[in-house]
Amino acid sequence: MNENKSRRYGPGAGGGGAIYGLGLIGALVYYFGTAESFGNGVLGVLKSLVWPAFVVHDLLRLLGS
Repeated sequence: MNENKSRRYGPGAGGGGAIYGLGLIGALVYYFGTAESFGNGVLGVLKSLVWPAFVVHDLLRLLGS
C-alpha cells in the first residue's frame, strides 16, 4: 500500500466546500433580491450554482486577459 496519500484529514480539510456553500447562499440572496420577475428568480438560482465561473470571468476581465 502507498503510505503517501494526497488526502488531508483534520482541521482545514474541508475549507473549500464551506467557502463554496457561503458563496452559494450569498449569490442566492443577491440574485433573489435583484430579480424583478419569476423568470429572473429562476435564472438567479441557476446563476448562483455556477457563481465561481462568474468570479473567474470578472477577475480575468479586470486583469485584462
